[in-house]
Formats: sequence, structure tokens, C-alpha cells
Amino acid sequence: MRNKLFIFSLVALGMTLFSCGSDYLKEDPYSFDATGATDNATVDAQLAGLHRIVAEIGGYSSNQGYWGIWQIGTDVCSAGATQGVENPFYQYADLNSENAGVSYLWGKLYEFINNANLIIEAVDEVNPAASAEARFFRAYAYDQLVTLWGDVPLLSAPVSVPTFNFTRQPIAEVDALIDEDITYAVANLPEVGAAAKPSRCNKDMARHLGAQAYLRMGMRDNSYYAKAEQMATQIIDGGKYKLIEARYGKYLGEGGDYYRDMFRFGNQRRSEGNTEAIWTFEMEYNVNVTGGTIDNPQQRRVWQPALHKIDIGYANCDSLGGRGNGRLRLSNFMKYYAWSGLQGDIRNSNFNIRRTVYYNKPGFTGADIDVDANGWRVASGTGVRKVHVELGDPIILYATDSIETMYTYCTKWGGYDPTDDFGYAVVKDWPMMRLGETYLLRAEARFRQGNTAGAADDINVLRDRAFKEYRQLVPDAGKVSASDINMDFILDERARELIGEENRRMTLHRTGMLASRIPLNDDLYKPITGFDANKHTLLPIPLSEIQRNKEAELKQNPGY
Repeated sequence: MRNKLFIFSLVALGMTLFSCGSDYLKEDPYSFDATGATDNATVDAQLAGLHRIVAEIGGYSSNQGYWGIWQIGTDVCSAGATQGVENPFYQYADLNSENAGVSYLWGKLYEFINNANLIIEAVDEVNPAASAEARFFRAYAYDQLVTLWGDVPLLSAPVSVPTFNFTRQPIAEVDALIDEDITYAVANLPEVGAAAKPSRCNKDMARHLGAQAYLRMGMRDNSYYAKAEQMATQIIDGGKYKLIEARYGKYLGEGGDYYRDMFRFGNQRRSEGNTEAIWTFEMEYNVNVTGGTIDNPQQRRVWQPALHKIDIGYANCDSLGGRGNGRLRLSNFMKYYAWSGLQGDIRNSNFNIRRTVYYNKPGFTGADIDVDANGWRVASGTGVRKVHVELGDPIILYATDSIETMYTYCTKWGGYDPTDDFGYAVVKDWPMMRLGETYLLRAEARFRQGNTAGAADDINVLRDRAFKEYRQLVPDAGKVSASDINMDFILDERARELIGEENRRMTLHRTGMLASRIPLNDDLYKPITGFDANKHTLLPIPLSEIQRNKEAELKQNPGY
């Protein structure tokens, strides 16, 4: 990348740089974009570097289970059969300050911050739009840091010399900078559709981030709840977005539904008909352009079961999501309880929460399968009866398959490239922010201010979409009233609407409800163990950061 030279993380700045007093050792990198430059081409390249960090976080594959960290061990997801960096997030006693996933995110968030600070310092007075984009990412990074770690080092200016004396500043001070950055970004970013490229930052991305950040700040100072509502309302009432309520796009000739269409490859961008998209991180898969896929994004392999292990009558395909490896499973809460009493909710259709797959391999001529008394497949000659299956019949599984090979799964990350049957990397865009979540953020803001009727109105907008077809049979299906609304209800609805999209761990940390929601998981095969509410409501600061910060104390979070 052209802007590689100007990327410094807190890790690199404080731990690996050294200085020299001889001028002749000073580098003058003519072939790279220099920091401090204000010409449009250089600044634009540096802003592209901030977007690259999003891709580096989302594309991290060195620890393939990284995306499981943000789901496993919460109310919505349990551990799958293949485990690694995500293990300590359901076996909480093993979570420590050397966890690779925790360290990776910490370092990348501080890359955002220092790179953004370099841009802001250079262009704040001469290029407000560029400064606003940098400020968006600075606020985006700091909001995650304080949500997950609490008090953190606050860097409002670039660090360009070796520094070993970082200390943690109170959340309130960090929040003041986040507030300032969001306000500036909303004022100076372009409207959606007017940015240099569709994937670049716009005002509504800043508003959506603001709604989320102000809800967290409201836990400390409830005056922020009104600001959260205002940010969400500006998006909802701005007339630029519309919930998807009819089928569209590339897959109209296939089975599906309008909710599913939003998450199919080639349907995810505003230019492709997705009127809900506020921020879609666009991947240029198999296109000869600068950028595109960074590393090998693992979201599909984490979310999809290992269907390729079905030994007869099955072939990887796009409609079933391609090849996964079953690193997480939906919890009992998501499989059974979240949808209780909600018959007809399109978000729970077999296109969206897949419960059944079918023999689909071209040329499959059928087979006789031995099953036990419970209907599970068993070794040939050991069953109580034989079942003959044909192409198009539901697949009959071994009991052990229900942990890795096939289980109820969310389809949002599914995708398939027929030229790459193994499918190591995600081939599709990433949904980062969309209108459905904006309604949920406003519902939460209204609830926090005592406006349960207004919160119910927002939930009902989503329910009107979710039950649109079923209401031809049951007119009031899915309707909620003010008396239904509490924080648990809102979190339930977030799970139904945003499963596979939201960072569930981040949401539960933000709302202070991780501890109270964990018992809902109810997994018996790989239960959550070792959770300590006095410890695990914050993540550990990476040990390497503490050890290298030799000139000041970078205090560890309690219990680690």
C-alpha cells in the first residue's frame, strides 16, 4: 500500500522504534506518501489506509476463530467443534492478557487512532471533509476501546517518537473526544451517495456511530440518550433509506425471500438495490484492482457448519452458503427461545436461519441409510430400520454431525465461488451498518428516556417488515406494545434482526448486560464456564503492552 509508511500503532510506536542522532540516517522516502502532506492525492491515499485497517481487522485469518470471539460465550452463540483463539471466551477461566485476538484488536484500534491523528493534524484547517473522515475512524476506534477495556490511553495528537509512558485516562475524557469527533464528522462528511466512492464515509455513518456511542455514554450521563435518539432520527427521517420489503436483485429466479436478498453476494450495496445499506464494506473479489480482499476473511468458515463433510449426496453450493468449518453454533436461546410465539417471522425462515438441508449433488441416484430409533443415521447394519433417500430429500445426519457438520445456522455469511470449491476466504461484502439497526438504536434510546411507546413504535416498524406476508393470515402477528418493552426485550429483538451482523459481545459490554444474558445461552454440549462478573465485563489489556510501557504504569484491568 502506498500509505504503508505512515501507519504506526501504539504497539509499534511504544515498543519497536529506536532513534538516532545522525542526520545521514534519516530516511527520505520519495516513493511513498509522506506524513504531513496536504495535497489531495496524498491525503486521499492516507484515508484509504484507514479503510484498509477495517479490511485487516475483518480479514484476519492467522487465528481463524477470531470472529468467534465476538459471539461465542454470549447469549446467542456456543462453541463449535473446531476451536482455537476463541476457547477462552466460553471457558472464561482461561481468558488472559496473552490472548491473540484481544491483542490484535487493541493494536489495530490504535493504528486507526494514530493514523487518523496524522491526517487531522495535517489537514484539519484546510480540508474539513478529509479531517471528518479521519475523525470518524478515530471515534470508531475509541468507542470500541472504552466499550471493551474501560479507561484507555488517550492520544489526541500523533505520536512520532518512541514512547514508553502511556497511562490510562478516564472514560469521560475519551468520550469527550468521541463526542467532538462525531459532531465534526456529521457536520463535514458528505451525504450518502456524494462521497468519492460509495464505500467511503458519509454523514449517516457518523450518525449511526453516534447513536451507538451516545447510548453507551448515557449509562454514565443520561443526557446523552437524547443525543442518541437525535442521531438515529436524522437517519430514519432523512428520506435516503428504506427497509427492504420486496424481493430484488440477482436471485429472483431462485427460492428465497426479501430479507435473505439483502445478504446475497451481488445484492448488498446501495448500487445493487439494497436501500437499507448505510455502510457496506465493499470487497472486490477476483477483480484486478488495488485493495479488495485483505488476507483471508474467515466469517463464513466461522458461521457456516462443515456441510462439506456430509459424505453422500451433498455438494457445496451458493444457496446453502458454501464451505464452512463450524467454529460456532447458534445457542439454544437462538434456536428455540428467541422465536417462541413468533410464527411467521421472515427472519426465522429456512432461508435465513437454516434448519434443513437437502441432498443436492448432481447425479445422486439415492441411497439406503440405516437409522436408529431416534431417526439419526448410524453405521451400515447397525440401525433399527433403513430409510431410502433421493435427490431433494432432507439429509439424514449422524448424531455427532449436529455439533459440526450440520446444525441450525445463520446464512448471512454464506457464499460460494464455483471456481474455488474449498472457499478459504469470504467472497462477499460486509454489512457494517444498516437501517434495521438504526431503528433498534432509536428504540433503545427512547426506552432509556422512559418513552416505551416510542420504543414499541420502532420495534413495530421492524415487525411490520418481518411479518408482512404472514399477516395476510394473522393481521396482528408480531405486534408489540409499550408494556412489552424492556432492555431484555430490545436485546432479544437485536438478536433476531442482527444475528450474524452485530458484534454481540460488544453490544452486551456496551449495555452492561453480558453477565445477565449469559445464562440464556443454555448450551449443554459446550456450556459456558468460569465467568466472573467482576472480571470479565472488561477485556485484559495485552500483557506485551504493559511490559513494554517501561516508563509508566499501564494498569491492568481487575482480575487479570
